[in-house]
Amino acid sequence: MARKSKRESDDGRFDDREYRRDLYYRDDYRCQSRGNYRSEENRGYQQEEYRRDYGRQYDRRYEQGYRQDGYGRDGGYRQGYPGGGYDDRYYEQNDRRKRAAKKKKRKRITFIIEILILVLLAAGLFVAAKVGKIKRADVSKGDIVINDNVNLKGYTNIALFGVDSREGSLDKEAHSDTILIASINNKTKDVKLVSVYRDTYLDNTNGEYRKATECYYFGGPSRAISMLNKNLDLDITDFVTVDFTAVADVVDALGGIDIDVQEDEIVHLNNYQVEGSQVTGKEIVPVEYAGLQTLNGLQALSYCRIRYTEGSDFKRTERQRTVLQKILEKAKSADLLTLNNLIDNVAGNMMTSLGNTELLSLAKDVSSYNLTDQTGFPFNLTAANLQAGDCVVAVDLADNVRQLHQWLFDDGSYEPSDSVQEISWQIINDTGIQ
Repeated sequence: MARKSKRESDDGRFDDREYRRDLYYRDDYRCQSRGNYRSEENRGYQQEEYRRDYGRQYDRRYEQGYRQDGYGRDGGYRQGYPGGGYDDRYYEQNDRRKRAAKKKKRKRITFIIEILILVLLAAGLFVAAKVGKIKRADVSKGDIVINDNVNLKGYTNIALFGVDSREGSLDKEAHSDTILIASINNKTKDVKLVSVYRDTYLDNTNGEYRKATECYYFGGPSRAISMLNKNLDLDITDFVTVDFTAVADVVDALGGIDIDVQEDEIVHLNNYQVEGSQVTGKEIVPVEYAGLQTLNGLQALSYCRIRYTEGSDFKRTERQRTVLQKILEKAKSADLLTLNNLIDNVAGNMMTSLGNTELLSLAKDVSSYNLTDQTGFPFNLTAANLQAGDCVVAVDLADNVRQLHQWLFDDGSYEPSDSVQEISWQIINDTGIQ
């Protein structure tokens, strides 16, 4: 019987136990170089043993992801490391450097953000201090009349009053020579202006029918706003009031406005400058020729007040809207220094129900506003000498209000409220005009 080789088992298969004691087997490099005489069975064992003894670090790095440098080589490879493995110490140092760099970068970004926040906060406080100089009126929303079922979502409607105040009174005992409604489309920022003629015969909210201008004189802004809401189906709760001096100061702060003065307006413009100079303390500079020209504050104020030309009070309200439009155009392109001077000059001659937050919200969008159209109200009217004096009478108030909502809000389906219908019938009864 032939003698079995030490490297054969009883069943004739290759016995690898001998190789476990073989020095060559324990030498990694020589094991690899002499692996060609190993059997296929043993080769799998060699690979298993080799990875267990020397490949743990490689396996761990491989499982975590092979991190490469810009040339496709792993940054942690150490050619001289035993077994051709990877040195954990390199990665630990490299990771610490990366973490430190990220932390430093985060601190730098945080510092920059903090500086920006401080700058914005300082700017906000500065502007708030400026607008804080404006006089405020404590108008209770509960005191404002709004008709039932009035729904004007998507629009901000604000009443603008220009009062004939020579003593500085802005809340009462001053006739509102200018009554304007500014309607802002909140989505498009388009603005439309409506002048309500000051002598319009309307319900003064207390059952009396008189001129619209008298509401401000006897009841201040709260009653004047209620008059607009009740007669026109609006939802106004805020207002801005200015006097003569404020208009002149704003125009001067903006460097004047360009107006096309007509020949028949020159004499009246210069005449109004006399009284305007006494109220505002500004120097008279006569307008000497017709045509497009830059008017200063006193000249622009006097232009707004002209009513003794063809068109009478209707033409005057048109001039007022033109001046307001020119002011808005100038303000949109003004620099911060100019706007700062404007606020300083006008603050003492202006009163509003708007808070600082609301004013700042409106101010930040000033460059986005576009004055798209302007008109006067009523649309269909006639003049009449009534017990209340020489008045402007709406021919069918309800139909005029219907046209107003179509023009302001593009609402072709609007129908006047019961309150407006009742007022319309009462005006017809009082005047016989329908």
